[in-house]
Amino acid sequence: MKFNRSLLTVLTVLLGGGLLFAGAAQAQEMKIGIVDSERALFGTEDGKAAREEFERKQRDAQGQLQPLVDRAKQIQEELDSKKFVLSEDALFQKRAEQAELQNKIQSKAQELEGQLKIDQGRLIAPLQQKLQQTIEDIGREQGFTMILQRGNNLLLYSREALDITDLVISRFDQI
Repeated sequence: MKFNRSLLTVLTVLLGGGLLFAGAAQAQEMKIGIVDSERALFGTEDGKAAREEFERKQRDAQGQLQPLVDRAKQIQEELDSKKFVLSEDALFQKRAEQAELQNKIQSKAQELEGQLKIDQGRLIAPLQQKLQQTIEDIGREQGFTMILQRGNNLLLYSREALDITDLVISRFDQI
């Protein structure tokens, strides 16, 4: 999950304002939690299964491309070894075959990449929504003032005691 620059600015202002308000109020103690969203997502049973399925789909896609890549290498090796022996017409045919194969490889790679992005979204989006709901539930139930995301360039340092990622993973798997 990436933040754009304006969202970073708004979040920074809100965080700073929240800290100032908390300092002025002093009656209410702040409770802050930190979550490593990526570790939480892929540390869950559903996340591990989604990662395994996506990696299988990546291997399948590679398997579909490999024969075309192997054939392209074979044609290149033939051209390299026989370029002085082949006639102009035969050489032209081999180069045309090679160019056609390169176009097929590019088209197939783009098609497979698009399908992989769709598959990734299909696998990950529901888990991200469930993770977000889990974090919000924990925040409300345990009285957190805020829960921040580790690894988003806003969080430069935090004590390990604030990290609730394991709690989030545990709760996520229970749901």
